[in-house]
Amino acid sequence: MTKQFMKRIFTSILFVMGTVGASLAQDIQNNPGSNHGNKFEQLGTILNTPNEQRTASGAPGVKYWQQRADYNIKCELDEKNLKLTGSETITYYNNSPDVLTYIWLQLDENEHNTLNNSGYQSSSTMPKQTTTQNIDRTVGRNGTADNGDGDVITKITDATGKKLAYTINKTMMRVELPTPLKSGQQFVFNVDWNYKITDRMTVGGRGGYEYFPEDGNYLFTMTQWYPRLCVYSDFQGWQNHQFTGRGEFALTFGNFKVQMTVPADHVIGATGECLNYSTILSPAKLARYNKAKTSTVPVEVVTLAEAKAAEKAPSTAKKTWVFQANNVRDFAWGSSRKFVWDAMGQNVAGKNVMCMSFYGKEAYNLYSRYSTRLVAHTIKSYSSFSINYPYPVAQSVEASNGMEYPMICFNYGRTEKDGTYSESTKNGMIGVIIHEVGHNFFPMIVNSDERQWTWMDEGLNSFVEYLTEELWDNKFPSKKGAAYTIVDYMKLPKNELEPTMTNSENIVRFGPNAYSKPATALNILRETIMGRKLFDYAFKEYAKRWAFKHPTPADLFRTMEDASGEDLDWFWRGWFYGIDPVDISLDSVKVGKADLKDKFNMPARRGGTQKVAPAAVNGFEDISKVRNRTDKKIVFQTDKDTATQDFYWKYDRGMVGVDTVKFANMIKAQTPPIFETDAFTDEDKAKYGSKYAYELNFSNKGGLVMPIIVEFKFADGSTYTDRIPVQIWRMNEKNCSKFYILDKEVASIKIDPMRETADIDESNNYWGKSGEPSKFQVFKQKMGANGPVRGQSTGVNPMQVSTGTK
Repeated sequence: MTKQFMKRIFTSILFVMGTVGASLAQDIQNNPGSNHGNKFEQLGTILNTPNEQRTASGAPGVKYWQQRADYNIKCELDEKNLKLTGSETITYYNNSPDVLTYIWLQLDENEHNTLNNSGYQSSSTMPKQTTTQNIDRTVGRNGTADNGDGDVITKITDATGKKLAYTINKTMMRVELPTPLKSGQQFVFNVDWNYKITDRMTVGGRGGYEYFPEDGNYLFTMTQWYPRLCVYSDFQGWQNHQFTGRGEFALTFGNFKVQMTVPADHVIGATGECLNYSTILSPAKLARYNKAKTSTVPVEVVTLAEAKAAEKAPSTAKKTWVFQANNVRDFAWGSSRKFVWDAMGQNVAGKNVMCMSFYGKEAYNLYSRYSTRLVAHTIKSYSSFSINYPYPVAQSVEASNGMEYPMICFNYGRTEKDGTYSESTKNGMIGVIIHEVGHNFFPMIVNSDERQWTWMDEGLNSFVEYLTEELWDNKFPSKKGAAYTIVDYMKLPKNELEPTMTNSENIVRFGPNAYSKPATALNILRETIMGRKLFDYAFKEYAKRWAFKHPTPADLFRTMEDASGEDLDWFWRGWFYGIDPVDISLDSVKVGKADLKDKFNMPARRGGTQKVAPAAVNGFEDISKVRNRTDKKIVFQTDKDTATQDFYWKYDRGMVGVDTVKFANMIKAQTPPIFETDAFTDEDKAKYGSKYAYELNFSNKGGLVMPIIVEFKFADGSTYTDRIPVQIWRMNEKNCSKFYILDKEVASIKIDPMRETADIDESNNYWGKSGEPSKFQVFKQKMGANGPVRGQSTGVNPMQVSTGTK
């Protein structure tokens, strides 16, 4: 994530930040001058050597180890002065075989300090127009004076109160140990600190405050708010790369006890379970909370009326909330008197998980209907694809951003002042909540190093997010996961691309590279290459092996192969270490019998300017949607829970319309083409008894080897699809051919008919007597709102001009 508004990528916007850095994992090839022996070369020369910590199978070894850090934290939020003051006692366990003479802590708040930030810079130019806020930021970055932001360390002592020597290097702090810490020993020390809480809406970043001038209140998101241990690992040593604001976190598991003193009328949502609800909640609120535990629909613990009343009469008293969280890698919290709080229980493998949401009145009409239901749906769905959700709580906080922490995440989704909302706002909110709640699994539990490999965090999570969105509603317009959605990125010039296996700080187009491409690659692996059964078993095995541990890319690659029996080195090499796109061309067809007649026509899609948005359903039905709809074991969440069927659910199905008289100048969206095929019947077999011979000649123009999916459309209108495995390219990575004997005359041939392989040029995918069909014109749909508040719709939306049912 770059800043709070760049966390969740819904559109096809390509973020350009900085210059291209060298890949840290090169695509080493032993035979680069040949047309074979490269794409299918094993990864042995690239992956780390197996050892007693990490095996060749991808599993943790018999001598696997990892460190642990426990925290006891007390802090106070000074709302009037916008300041946080805290003290913490840290117990650090050295489980490594090494002797340590110092330990490293992260001071992420120094990101905002003019002197102690990471110091990373990117090229900048003079804009033609700018804002006063941008001028202030530029002056601050170029200045030499300390702006006062960032962590102020007031004291560091050992368990006896003796001062410890320490050194702050930008966003990292080295604490020197009074005596070497041997293997198996632990070290207890104390840190006192404070910092000015920044205005997240103007300065950016993940944590800080948002001020609401309409009611004079604040919403605080307290993230990266305490000095916390860096990871010391077997494969890297100390992970103390500077925090630039983009590459996220590498963190150590431990147990937390946190006491937060805040204004008495604030409501807190935090990592873990609250230990003192019985003393800080009124009897009525406590009764509602207990009722929510067994409710199948959200119950408001703090009602909208109560939240509005608190806004109008801020308290000057204080309360202390106490939370406990075990075996987590981080701790975050949100605090505001604006919060409506609702909750419900969700059963996961016999364990009741409290699913909860916190949100202001600005998001009420969306969040009260959807947020907690989405939390429950997400932990249930992710559990089916990975491991059962192990924590007692899962929470979503509306904060006009998107960021994740153990058991809590911050999302967006605000309505118009009249309570209506656009479909893009609704869908954006659904996507970001699923995405951020899903991060509980990747990387909060399967604890990869985000600062080194963003894709192991964002890419894997975006993939399971896609699977979960598809199970929410078969018409949900997922923007990443389906193969065709990555084509615009894959077809860019190679000097604008870098491999997915690139360090977080050196990626130019961060969203497509770290989120969309790996998510798409894994979905292709599941749907087109391995099949769901093999893939799902292997992916779950990876999650089980590395839950609450620190996996590397090699551990994922090796586990997927080990658990499936598939040699996938060609796939990792092409999709993760390379930048070649998929472009398989059907160059020619040799016919061994009668003249062919093309009966395949593809209508062109017409576009137009629309002021009332059309139904936000994907124009192309990808293979996942089709398979999900025909799978009798799948029941979509919006079909099971009728409370989720809002205006847009009906709008997408043509059950409501818009006022076309009032908005006569609005151009209706055109329905994209849908392909239907006829069944292959016994009558067809009897009618076309003679044989027809065809030789299909292919070339690999893009460079990325992939299976070839060939759809034959016969003269009688029936179709047959042949799935040629990728190994057809192993002897010649540039050209191949396949000979067919068929019972019927072929009218046309189409490569990749369901757009499963991310082929960047579909114009060379067709053969038929009448020539190639017309191209699809692919449109990009903007998601979310334009403006400073993320996830709030603007302008005309169909809900405002609804005419009711048709």
